[in-house]
Amino acid sequence: MPKVFRNLCPRNCFSTCSILSYVENGKLVRVSGDPAHGFTRGNLCAKGYAYVERVYSPERILHPLRQFPRGSGNWCPITWEEALETIARKILELKGRYHSFRPVGFCKQYGNMGLLHYAANALFDGLGSVTVTEGNSCWSAGLDAYLYSMGSMEKPDPEDMVNSKVIVLWGVNPAWTAVHQMHFIDRARTRGAQVVVIDPVFTATAAQADLYLRPKAGSDGALALGMAKYIVENAWHDHEFLAHHVEGYEAFFAYLTSISYDWVEQETALPVEAIKEVTELYALNSPAAIWTGLGLQRHTNGGQNVRTILTLAALTGNLGRPGAGLYNPSMTPWELFSFYTRDHVISRHPVEHRRININLLGAELKKTTDPPVKMLWLAQRDLFQDAHTGSLRGALEDLELIVQVDQFLNRSSRYADIFLPTTTQFEEWDVLPSYWHHWIGINEPAISPLGESKSDLQIAWDLSRKLNELSPGICSFPTAGKEEEWVAGEFNQEVYSRLEIEDYRELLQGPRKLKWPQVAWEEMKFKTPSEKFEISSLTAASEGLPLLPVYSEPASAPAAYPFRLMTPHSQSGNNSQFLNLPWLTWGTGEPCLRINPLTAKRLGLSNGARVRVYNQQGEIVFPVKLSATIREDTLVCFQGWPGSAEHELNDLLNGSPTDMGSKGSGRPSIAIHDTFVNLCPA
Repeated sequence: MPKVFRNLCPRNCFSTCSILSYVENGKLVRVSGDPAHGFTRGNLCAKGYAYVERVYSPERILHPLRQFPRGSGNWCPITWEEALETIARKILELKGRYHSFRPVGFCKQYGNMGLLHYAANALFDGLGSVTVTEGNSCWSAGLDAYLYSMGSMEKPDPEDMVNSKVIVLWGVNPAWTAVHQMHFIDRARTRGAQVVVIDPVFTATAAQADLYLRPKAGSDGALALGMAKYIVENAWHDHEFLAHHVEGYEAFFAYLTSISYDWVEQETALPVEAIKEVTELYALNSPAAIWTGLGLQRHTNGGQNVRTILTLAALTGNLGRPGAGLYNPSMTPWELFSFYTRDHVISRHPVEHRRININLLGAELKKTTDPPVKMLWLAQRDLFQDAHTGSLRGALEDLELIVQVDQFLNRSSRYADIFLPTTTQFEEWDVLPSYWHHWIGINEPAISPLGESKSDLQIAWDLSRKLNELSPGICSFPTAGKEEEWVAGEFNQEVYSRLEIEDYRELLQGPRKLKWPQVAWEEMKFKTPSEKFEISSLTAASEGLPLLPVYSEPASAPAAYPFRLMTPHSQSGNNSQFLNLPWLTWGTGEPCLRINPLTAKRLGLSNGARVRVYNQQGEIVFPVKLSATIREDTLVCFQGWPGSAEHELNDLLNGSPTDMGSKGSGRPSIAIHDTFVNLCPA
């Protein structure tokens, strides 16, 4: 009989699935969903079921490597001691040369969401002031919209969606990217709920909707304003709710009088009848919920668009009661934890790092001087999610040492000098809160680390040890420890109380749900200066943004580049992760460019024809796939594919920032969906 262990999927995903891992003779033989988890309910997505293949993939790197010369692909095995010695000596040499650790760069994102994977952050905190990247490629603009409106990003329990009478899925495709939420959406439908999907692409979720609207990309704010106008004109707004809990609605009502339905039709390319239909459905069937998707905000007007959508909930009183509310990822449950790993050093020795924009890394590295960045530690991130990848390549070539910590060689590895292999979740301890649901579990080792792979925490201990051997006292991060003890350190009495347990080990018997409000804002005390929902935000105005959620014009296609290129998530991958597994990608062929058949006919293109897609930043060649699921002015290529040494999908990004993002994550994101291109036969 196999031994069974409990693990958690640490990918950047809504579900944070609980996994049962089956081990025979020390080998992971299969995985299944954990039925004790109330949100994922014993189910995994396809990527989750592919984990055994991922763990034992022949492409997985299990020993430290050195590449010389950089970019050659000539990788040679080295020992851990050789790797650590090289890295530590470079860090110390840079400190001696520049009298500062700021030439050392640290670039990390969310390839693994486990709390113990903040060990690398704490390691560099233990050195002192280094150069760290800040910002977020996913949710910055939308997060700020929530912060200006409500003061904090708090959302209802996603399981509460079963109580909704109307569910508006605005720019989100859970049938692909949050499959476990579909269960609760379907349960609501069996109870009579109507599902609305608003998306410029006809997605797998849209195919299941009761009502589908396909606006022009970036025009969501105009659609929301048209809906708000129709609500107010028909007196469908909640007078009492507005009077007691909303700041600035009178000025917003006055602004709505300047909006015409003809203008809304022109901006959105939607018939006014459809706009009125969805408005009536939402306004007259409370409780109603709106889920704002992450792709929705990836425009130069994305934050203002989200802010306008949020007002619809305030106008109709769809806040603070079961079945209602606004849904978006939220990190608030994370704040319960001690962050023992992340704050192990910085809470004891506060340090102010030099910060640069993670979304424009190449340009930032080039302009960062006094002292310049000469070394980069790369973890849990693909560098080629950036814009201006041409300048990124040049900036990376100027660095003296690049260290990559990962499980597989990827497109970023071309520029790495040293590769350090890290463990999977099946080979390490961890604890993972979710940014979506309220369930907590423990991740325990099911198998021994393969080869010489080490956890991020072990790597941090080892590098601190080597640094302190070479220069005693130089790094205050611990040099050894036990992973399970660090898991224990993440817990505190409030977490235990909310989980109704006395010890973290109880979670090894099964995950528990936090005692956390099912309904967000039930007490109607928002975390804004007025303690109300702020349609009119003095905070936004003081930071150079509009006082009201007025319309901000979307980026438009220039004459030379008439097509908008959209790059949503693929079904088989999480950004670039998993797309190297044949089990998931068999039969998919090479990446393709999806084009509306009418557009293809006009351009004389047939299915399978190869086209050159280009703009000022670069060009790339794709085969064409005809698809009526997208608009005639739009092209779609799913993100995450590996590209080549010369061409990456992100070569086409111009790096335009979103209108918001600095408040919540330090920097605006890239307006990825405002990428405009032209095409011609290859």
